[in-house]
Amino acid sequence: MPFGVLWAKFRKHKGGIKVHTLYDIETQVPAFFHITTASVHDSKAMCEIPYESGSYYIFDRAYNNFKELFRIAQIEAFFVIRAKRNLQAKVVKWKRRLPKNVRSDTTVLLTGYYPKRHYPEPLRLVRFWDDEQQQEFLCLTNAMSISALQVAELYKNRWQIELFFKWLKQHLKIKRFWGTTENAVKIQIYSAVCAYCLVAILQHDLEIDRTTYEVLQILSFSLTDKTSIRDLFNKTNFQYDKELFDLNEPNLFNY
Repeated sequence: MPFGVLWAKFRKHKGGIKVHTLYDIETQVPAFFHITTASVHDSKAMCEIPYESGSYYIFDRAYNNFKELFRIAQIEAFFVIRAKRNLQAKVVKWKRRLPKNVRSDTTVLLTGYYPKRHYPEPLRLVRFWDDEQQQEFLCLTNAMSISALQVAELYKNRWQIELFFKWLKQHLKIKRFWGTTENAVKIQIYSAVCAYCLVAILQHDLEIDRTTYEVLQILSFSLTDKTSIRDLFNKTNFQYDKELFDLNEPNLFNY
């Protein structure tokens, strides 16, 4: 997620940062994030992520770091990552009967000089067609026991992080920064993420039947109201605003 700032220079007249985020799909909240300058490649942040055995991690193709992916496999965790088109690999096994929209499901060995040194074990390469986006996706994974359709569904969940960043920038006033120093920028981002998580917890615990945006707006103009939180949401008649309400916002705690 790039933002324009002054302290993180990567061009002559423009600066930017990246917020590398580990996003929990089940709870719809960020579990971990790491801030770097925009010049740092995405794959360099993989070593900062706290991986857990038995978990599944979904990456975009910018994270094709086979050394880090092998580290994930060694702790008995799983990954699904979008493969690059120029992937160098040798097919050693393939499945013949494939479900709809799955074009190939093969077991491969990496053949590139550094990839095969960093990841010497077999990988699974799944090629599938997405009807919604009208696009073909090529995914690498070390999850051998799940179906090809499950691999496709896991990768599709990566879109949730895009929705999260979109919602964060639109509704938590993070389009502009109040300060341009490293400390000021990080404080604003930390504050925005904390606010998002607090709203998520409140919405879940009180079982509020409102959108996340509505909850945020009601809280913002009721800061000095002495009414109890539960009564506040029951009595407030929030005006629907088509321009502000986004149907693609994250569904918090939607198991």
